[in-house]
Amino acid sequence: MSMDVGSKRVKSDINVTPLVDVVLVLLIIFMVITPMLQRGKAVTLPDAKLVSELKAGGDPILLSVTRDGKTWLEKTEVKKEDLPAALEAEMARMPGSPLMFKGDRDADYKAVREVILEVSKTHVMGMSLAATQLRDAADVKGAK
Repeated sequence: MSMDVGSKRVKSDINVTPLVDVVLVLLIIFMVITPMLQRGKAVTLPDAKLVSELKAGGDPILLSVTRDGKTWLEKTEVKKEDLPAALEAEMARMPGSPLMFKGDRDADYKAVREVILEVSKTHVMGMSLAATQLRDAADVKGAK
């Protein structure tokens, strides 16, 4: 890059290198953080036509049943017989938080039913069921 010592003109060249450096650092940060954003145990949720959003209570406590029938409270595996005590402790730690139940679509219905029965033994006021919303052909065509 040459400099004109005697010239009083301002050079208006844009230095793109710092911009590219910042964008690459942000890209790396987002790539590292994004997998950590999903809370609870990863499950394949069932599909539903009507889905409503959770409106009250802040961050929910996540209770999951995986395909193999294991029960997870957030990211900790819990035996079904220990679930009421663990759930009561979690509710005491996060008072006022709603309970969100994530059951894998391929999980055995018996395992899901047993977990719901164990939750009913606690003082939890209600439980929301997580699902993914189905989109009909009319919605998909209208979105294009």
